[in-house]
Amino acid sequence: MLTDTLKELCALDGVSGREQEVRERIISLIGDKAEVKTDPLGNVIAFCKGRNKADKKLMISAHMDEVGFIVTYINDDGTLCFAPVGGIDPRVCFGKRVRIGKDKIYGVIGGAAVHNIPKKDKNKADELDKLVIDIGADSREQAAGLVKQGDSVYFDGSFMRFGSGMIRSKAIDDRAGCAIMIEMIRNGVEYDTYFTFVVQEEIGLRGSGCAAFSVGPDFAIVLEATTASDIPSESGADKVCEVGKGAVVSIMDRHTIYDEALCALAFRLAEDNGIPCQTKTKIAGGNDAGAVHVSRGGVRTAAISVPCRYLHSPSCVIREEDLMSVYSLASLLADGIQTNDI
Repeated sequence: MLTDTLKELCALDGVSGREQEVRERIISLIGDKAEVKTDPLGNVIAFCKGRNKADKKLMISAHMDEVGFIVTYINDDGTLCFAPVGGIDPRVCFGKRVRIGKDKIYGVIGGAAVHNIPKKDKNKADELDKLVIDIGADSREQAAGLVKQGDSVYFDGSFMRFGSGMIRSKAIDDRAGCAIMIEMIRNGVEYDTYFTFVVQEEIGLRGSGCAAFSVGPDFAIVLEATTASDIPSESGADKVCEVGKGAVVSIMDRHTIYDEALCALAFRLAEDNGIPCQTKTKIAGGNDAGAVHVSRGGVRTAAISVPCRYLHSPSCVIREEDLMSVYSLASLLADGIQTNDI
């Protein structure tokens, strides 16, 4: 069921600031299991009443938005200029199929033909401002009848199972976290818990700070997908984390030094319950914890992530077992926060 929910969410489009489609579907999936409200920025704040009253106010959070692009200009030849929304490596863009705007107009990201590129530049990826989106239009007028400046652009990266328990899709960052929270709500929680599905993480952790301020939690668990560089060209610490080795409990990243007692509790719960678990071997990346842990007077925060190859691309890759490990550990940590003296 968890993987089915992930597949459903990944098929939806929602770049930062344009999360409506994702938000509406999430509300439809949890509306009968929680008290749900949406704040002015577009965050979904869901209170799930537990089987027991909580002594500590806990917020579990994941972001709804994905990386993508925005149309900035329509050229005379009908191609589109665009800008990134979120951090996207130009190497993952050339030749990729995209969907544009509410009408899901298909296009292809392209640029100069390889035989026209100077020899000294042939091993370099074109910068995004050198690329265009080809929607098959012959003129500016024809293109303007299909798309407009300000339209959102999404990778067209369909969900696919392959190999030994592997999953490939766009938007796994962070529909994985959203799917886990949906399953937690559907299955019921032991203690009263707030769940926040937040907006605009990919452009600066904007939604999570607002949501944390509104909820005012004592503790927070941020659920994410995080970069795994476990490919043959990397070794040792440069792998950061590895697909297939379980949930990633972060100790420190570029935005947050995580609560030491919460990290220790997470590792202990994983060991006691046979849940595969790892941490990052390099200080890299960041997530909504960066805004959550400094909200109001401070929030004790942990982050549990699904290791993911090729993050922020149309082909994010995870292992289904890792997804389940994050779900199991997040559920145990949520209960453990209430039952342990930390």
